[in-house]
Amino acid sequence: MTGNADTGEKRRLGVFERYLSLWVVLCMGVGVALGKLLPGFTDAVRSLEFGEGSQINVAIAVLIWLMVYPMMLKVDFGSVVAVRERPRGILVTLFVNWLVKPFSMAAIGYLFFRVLFQPWIGAELANQYLAGSIILAAAPCTAMVFVWSYLTDGDPAYTLVQVSLNDLIMLVLFAPIVGFLVTGASTLTVPFKVLLLSVVVFILVPLVLGVVSRVALLRAKGAGWFERKFLPAFHPVTVLALLATLVLIFAFQADNLTSRFFHVVLIAIPLLIQVYFNSGLTYGLMKWLAVPHNVAAPGALIGASNFFELAVATAIALFGPDSGAALATVVGVLVEVPVMLSVCSFCNRTRRWFPAPAGRPALPLPGEGLRGGADAVWNSGDPP
Repeated sequence: MTGNADTGEKRRLGVFERYLSLWVVLCMGVGVALGKLLPGFTDAVRSLEFGEGSQINVAIAVLIWLMVYPMMLKVDFGSVVAVRERPRGILVTLFVNWLVKPFSMAAIGYLFFRVLFQPWIGAELANQYLAGSIILAAAPCTAMVFVWSYLTDGDPAYTLVQVSLNDLIMLVLFAPIVGFLVTGASTLTVPFKVLLLSVVVFILVPLVLGVVSRVALLRAKGAGWFERKFLPAFHPVTVLALLATLVLIFAFQADNLTSRFFHVVLIAIPLLIQVYFNSGLTYGLMKWLAVPHNVAAPGALIGASNFFELAVATAIALFGPDSGAALATVVGVLVEVPVMLSVCSFCNRTRRWFPAPAGRPALPLPGEGLRGGADAVWNSGDPP
């Protein structure tokens, strides 16, 4: 764990955040067991859709709303406008997130899946795995990055603004980028209506609800009640929703995970390469531009991590829960936690490469939860 730059105190996470890798492994075990032992129940849940032919799974959608809505409550348009005061860090991460990451993943994925690995996995699965990796890369992290930022003494205000911008940009660019790259890099045809519906269901709906709720509750109850009472109430809900989502994801992919373990290893290779490439590129650009470490570190993490809940849901909607594309996004879930912890460790060890910030970054208010801010700060027992 990282130490507080000023006091030397160790930063400690809550139990859930501290053992996140363990929870992911446990959810995988429970999900695979559920898919194998209760296939009828799993198929029944998998068949639930919002309207015939929508391919939007009801259970996954509800769970994602429970995770994303609290985070969308934090979208502050005033903070987004204030980005012009410190533009360099924001511009670097936006550049990597939207102009480099999806396209580099398409290139890396094409090289590995369509060229190097195709003799082992076949042309059909090569296209599916490539599509899933592109979907994963086109969805920048909007939630867990708050945990990674906290572990590196990141500036929470910068992290919040970057997440808010990514949410807004995803509304416009996610569907066109996925459609263009998947169609161009593979032989698959993307049902654009389904892709657009996924954006509406998984991003637009919770964003609108979050923004409207934020404005109404701040006016009615005030900022103190909103930050200290309303937001903390969602923390256990979002944690349970995340765990339940992981269980369902692994249950839907139980057969693939057990019968294609070698494929899981192959899929992880290009995913790991693109994570380290994009985090290294972001971190290097931040150093070149002399951005303070408390902005450079979360920038590198934002540039590398993924909004895997959206990616999994989109892959399932586009190609089905048993598809290779869905499996590729699930592998992204498996590698996300240990890889991002390694990036955090590297950022902490190289803190001296960067100029010191002008002052201590302002910690978030109590009640800024895991999926939207830094509940880890307040649940860990550390003083602010």
